[in-house]
Amino acid sequence: MSRIGKQPVLIPEGVTVTIDNNTVKIEGKLGTLTYETRPEVKIEEKEGQIVLSVDSVANSNYWGLTRSLINNMIVGVTKGYSRTLEVIGTGYRISEQKGYLIFFVGHSHNIWYEIPEGIKTEIKGSKLTLTGIDKQKVNQSAAVIRSFRKPEPYKGKGIKYSDEIIRRKAGKTAG
Repeated sequence: MSRIGKQPVLIPEGVTVTIDNNTVKIEGKLGTLTYETRPEVKIEEKEGQIVLSVDSVANSNYWGLTRSLINNMIVGVTKGYSRTLEVIGTGYRISEQKGYLIFFVGHSHNIWYEIPEGIKTEIKGSKLTLTGIDKQKVNQSAAVIRSFRKPEPYKGKGIKYSDEIIRRKAGKTAG
């Protein structure tokens, strides 16, 4: 049995939850998110809470996952999510132009990345902040951007998360 799935999801003030068969629609001050659940998981709204259940233990595979996704949706429409990346390296920089992020990160060409719908970007020097209401979309965008030039362990050059710690290596020494 799922320990996470058993816990009810609290619905804060200002959030509207609509459950229609297997579709959950959550509206808040920042926007609206919808999610279509698996048919094995039953969803009910009781006394300001969302309660999830399954009919048998054999069908409990998606119970905790569904509860976590619904909780992330509620947090997204009330507070939102953000991820900050840093570009480190001589000559490495970012710019924004007409819905695209342009990365100059040591390749023979510039990398143009189309900003996904629902994601807002803010560039301050060598820091890029991605914000949005969908946790999966924000983190996926950050992971794709980081993959353009992963940080290397010798000089630390590349694109890294702001809270990421790069383990540095010594490199060669002249003997």
